[in-house]
Amino acid sequence: MNRLGDTSDGGGAGDTGGPGDTSGPGGTSGTAHPGGPDAGGTAPAEPSTAEIMDAMAAVGTAYFHDFAAVVSRHGLTSVQAKTLSLLRRPLPMRGLADRLACDASNVTGIVDRLESRGLVRREPDPADRRVKNVVATEEGHDTIRRIRAEMHTTRAALDALTLDERTALYGLLGRLRPAMEAPHT
Repeated sequence: MNRLGDTSDGGGAGDTGGPGDTSGPGGTSGTAHPGGPDAGGTAPAEPSTAEIMDAMAAVGTAYFHDFAAVVSRHGLTSVQAKTLSLLRRPLPMRGLADRLACDASNVTGIVDRLESRGLVRREPDPADRRVKNVVATEEGHDTIRRIRAEMHTTRAALDALTLDERTALYGLLGRLRPAMEAPHT
């Protein structure tokens, strides 16, 4: 069983599971299913792990391009906007570094730039005054709300889903997220 609870190996000999590997079970097809998610059709009856990974990568890439285009219009980098999006509640600098998967020294520079624009502030943690929490200001919260509202490609794709599909997608992402965010070993 892999980290995501899939007991199949997702393919046969030669299936690397990496981007571009579209072989089905047994590794014999060599091409994506013509009606698969990348073509806007229906998913195969038994999609391989590689096919699911490719679909996730395609959606992730499209989301990132939409996000990056919008944040640049707001004068932010993708990492600065990602930082703002994580600050629904105060987070310690170390927690931000973990969530951004970067060194704490990098977070200091990111937070410095956001703070200079009035989008975040640092506050002592009430439980441990040695720890500095990063808190989004009202302007920071407004900025990330505007960014999300302006992500027209992503919003259109989500708006095309039925309520049942949106609910199912949210549930599946919720199941995947803990395993995907777990520390890599």
